[in-house]
Amino acid sequence: MTVPAEWSLGLEKLFTAVSLTAVLRTIVVLVVGLGLARLLSVAAENIIGRRTSPQGAMLLRRAINYVLVSLVILGALNSLGIELGFLLGAAGVLTVALGFASQTSASNLISGLFLVVERPFVVGDVITVDDVTGEVLTIDMLSTKLRTFDNLYVRMPNETIIKSRVTNLTHFPIRRIDLRLGVGYREDLARVRAVLDAVAAANPLCLDDPQPLFLVQGFGDSAQQFQYSVWATRDNYLELRNSIQMQIKAAFDREGIEIPFPHRTLRLEGATLPVHVIEVGREGGDS
Repeated sequence: MTVPAEWSLGLEKLFTAVSLTAVLRTIVVLVVGLGLARLLSVAAENIIGRRTSPQGAMLLRRAINYVLVSLVILGALNSLGIELGFLLGAAGVLTVALGFASQTSASNLISGLFLVVERPFVVGDVITVDDVTGEVLTIDMLSTKLRTFDNLYVRMPNETIIKSRVTNLTHFPIRRIDLRLGVGYREDLARVRAVLDAVAAANPLCLDDPQPLFLVQGFGDSAQQFQYSVWATRDNYLELRNSIQMQIKAAFDREGIEIPFPHRTLRLEGATLPVHVIEVGREGGDS
């Protein structure tokens, strides 16, 4: 394979002999320049972070750091006497080639920009993407990192998030807890509602505004079915969800309110005497 004349000339200029002084100067430029790039990017993140979201400040820091590091490297090469024109031309050709070879990365990059601009969630939010639920750790240009509740690390491409249904569980300051309950047909629903309201009023985690919601949903095979909904701050959501259900069970037992289970009625044609049903169990088997 023959090398074009212009490429040969560029290589000759690139690998010209450099003095020891130039090498030392280049090392100083790299050390000082990279240190300053890091300090400036962190300072910019701290300043801008007070006015924008955490992921916006983080992306700004990385962008500033990449630009400054690139300038430091170019300055170091220039101090060695290397012709930058040839390098920039080769970098342009390489960039075009990589662009065709990395269409997925470009799609993730564009999707990341949409996530930053649209802000459907921020760092620290708890989101559900398809069947994955976790806390947002970082929103990078190519992917978003999550930590699930069982402490697993999940990396999701930004393109996948853009194309999926995303539920932000912590976007609003309060959340509603929907409890689907049932009581026997002998129970008075007005009395049941009064007992539930008393339980909600006694629980300090349950918000008074919005007020609890009582909604009759229908009549099942063995129960009057209804929904009772209460509100909690997002920080107290799980604790209230557990505590109020235990308190409702204790209140129903105390008030004698039946929580039914499925019933079956057997009717025998022509039977005039009571039918005795005897349960016979087999040792080691089912009864």
